[in-house]
Amino acid sequence: MHPDTHLALHQVRTAGLRAEADAHRLAAAARRPRDLRNLRTRLGWTLVEVGLRLTTPPRTAASVP
Repeated sequence: MHPDTHLALHQVRTAGLRAEADAHRLAAAARRPRDLRNLRTRLGWTLVEVGLRLTTPPRTAASVP
């Protein structure tokens, strides 16, 4: 097979694979709404904050002379 023909076939295959990957990426992004991701992020950070508050010792009030 001529090298230029071989290269052209690889380029066509690469373009097809990239298009397929883009289609899968767009379909995956469409499956999960952004609001749900935002809610999950906020819930996750809230749980982290609660966990940190539970593990730190309570502060004692300083006595005023």
